[in-house]
Amino acid sequence: MVSYSEHLKKILSQTVESYYVLKEIQDKPGDLDVVKKEMLKINGFLKVVTNNIDEYKIPLSDFKKLKSKFNHYLDNYFFEKEIETMAPLYSDDIYRIKNMRFKIIEALEDKKMIESIDGLIKQL
Repeated sequence: MVSYSEHLKKILSQTVESYYVLKEIQDKPGDLDVVKKEMLKINGFLKVVTNNIDEYKIPLSDFKKLKSKFNHYLDNYFFEKEIETMAPLYSDDIYRIKNMRFKIIEALEDKKMIESIDGLIKQL
């Protein structure tokens, strides 16, 4: 059986993997779909952690602060609507794809969230 900490580590690792996929994209026509897919995965992982992981079952004090950063991200950054609006008109415009990708990466790096996730993964 998987422990609570191992389950959290797996979810956080998947979040970081999607982040690195976003960082590695070469901004080619059609990459907006990849950006959207990875962003939705990240949002889903963060929602699972904030809604289903009890901070009192994770003995590390850093987790409570990280969960607060996740809530901040989910409350303040909405890229789904922008991507949906942008897709029909600009899905092949590499400069708009790059700009959207950079905005998502910047939001994930806000308050050193990704850095904190990496740190917690190492602690778990």
